[in-house]
Amino acid sequence: MLKKLEQKIKSLYTVQNYAKILPYVKPYWFRALVAVLITIPIGAMDAVIAWALKPYMDVVMVEQKTNYTTFLPLLIIAFSLIQSLLNYLATYMNTWVGQKISMDLKMTLFDKLMSYNAAFFDRHNSGDIIFRFNNDVDSSCSGLLANLKLFTTRLFSSISLIFVLFYNSWQLAIMAVIVLFFALYPLTTVRKKIKALMSQSVFAGSTVVTHYNETFNGNRIITSYNLYDYQNRKFRDTLRGVFHYGMKMVQRTGMLSPMMHFIVSLGIAAVIWYGSHLIVTKEISAGNFVSFITALIMLYNPIKSIGNTFNSVQMSLMAMERVFDLLEATPAIVSKPGAVKLNGVKKGIEYKDVCFEYIPGKPVLKHINLKIDKGETIAFVGNSGGGKSTMVNILPRFYDIKSGSLTIDDIDVRDIELRSLRENIAIVFQDNFLFAGTIRENILLGHNNIPEETIQKAIKAACLDEFIKSLDAGLDTQIGERGVLLSGGQKQRIAIARAFLKNAPIVVLDEATSALDNKSEAIVQQAIENLMKDRTVLIIAHRLSTVRNADKIVVINYGEIVEQGTHEELMNKENSIYASLYKTQLK
Repeated sequence: MLKKLEQKIKSLYTVQNYAKILPYVKPYWFRALVAVLITIPIGAMDAVIAWALKPYMDVVMVEQKTNYTTFLPLLIIAFSLIQSLLNYLATYMNTWVGQKISMDLKMTLFDKLMSYNAAFFDRHNSGDIIFRFNNDVDSSCSGLLANLKLFTTRLFSSISLIFVLFYNSWQLAIMAVIVLFFALYPLTTVRKKIKALMSQSVFAGSTVVTHYNETFNGNRIITSYNLYDYQNRKFRDTLRGVFHYGMKMVQRTGMLSPMMHFIVSLGIAAVIWYGSHLIVTKEISAGNFVSFITALIMLYNPIKSIGNTFNSVQMSLMAMERVFDLLEATPAIVSKPGAVKLNGVKKGIEYKDVCFEYIPGKPVLKHINLKIDKGETIAFVGNSGGGKSTMVNILPRFYDIKSGSLTIDDIDVRDIELRSLRENIAIVFQDNFLFAGTIRENILLGHNNIPEETIQKAIKAACLDEFIKSLDAGLDTQIGERGVLLSGGQKQRIAIARAFLKNAPIVVLDEATSALDNKSEAIVQQAIENLMKDRTVLIIAHRLSTVRNADKIVVINYGEIVEQGTHEELMNKENSIYASLYKTQLK
């Protein structure tokens, strides 16, 4: 009873998935319908050859008359030509509809991907993202529609051929249909056999893609550390996993087609045996028998290989399930209904008893209390992994706090409309991501309506003007993927120019100079000082010499604020942790 109920639920779930894709099919319903309707004559015409053999055998072969010798071949050629043209049209229509639906789904999924918070990307590797947001869409759309054409064609072909079977001999037809039922029955077990393996195969496949991405992005590390053998070993281990799951899939489903082939062969043998008896007893003519056998072989032949096709259909269905799992998932961080828009900062920022953890049960911030007035520059220093970056990551809601409240102008950041919250915060990271394209594109980031005068001011303030003038193409110089053609200092200054153009009242500097040499640091530091003017600034710094002039220095160790004050106050404080760190760095 429970098993039947489970099967009904699974069946209902599959139907629901088909229903979910209907909104994506709706804009193209006419072409989709035409593509399906065309398969009716394509399939039905298969029966013409089988049906035509009865009069041909009885009149030409048995009665030795030539009435049909010219007519039948021409009829077969005409029908085959029409069938071929319709087949091309159906393939074109199916591909067009499939590509359109796939494109719409990918755009919707990409919008969804943009809405996920940092924790989502922490949990998933790049290969997993590509597989789930791109490859699964291709598998579900193109795979299903291609197989839909194949199945509908064979459905109508089977119906017309079964009609020919009953037309020639109802006794043999009943026998053939019973055998057909037994041949198709093993298909009902396919889904259960491959479902668990599919998720493992997808994981292994996504890991392969991740290896390629890591090799591309980490090529200099691989070269400098001679990691060729290490990377090769990892890649080969992953490929062995893919091979293992592929062979498991064959073990579980590979017997389907041979089994169906054997059952079909039994059916043909039984029909020949019983058909011979019907011919001898004059219950059917030789023409009936030849027409029946031809129709039966045309009906059974596709069945022999349908197991492999059905496997791919099930894989497409499971890919569709994964696609809709993504579409139905709610991002962890979204704007609340009725969220407030933030228009600048009038008072300041306040952390009130803030607790945070990335992994449940492992606190990173412990009851943090801190007030930052408008226009203040606050520097966070302390031990590595102590929570400095987390302090600023929760401000633009890359992550949400576990308890307490984090407010801007006495409004909890969770009550502020997400887009407006982030519009008011400019961030310069330690390793700023640059997009493939030009310097101009990386500074403007899609805001192409900014006047040239404003752009030039930002470039000058970011200390980029001399560097830009030295380039033949100036702002329109291509920088390569991830800005590979630029130095670390040049990348940082482009990021600072971005922040100038954003003109946000809050600026976060996340170890913005820690990876630079002294000369580059001096230039970038000047650009940063320009950026900090008349803004509320939060600085994360390892080099304590860069934060001497901060209005307040906050020392964070193991998720707690252990001391705070100006540089002079902390240097003069007895047993000061900051003073100890500062003196150690000077040495």
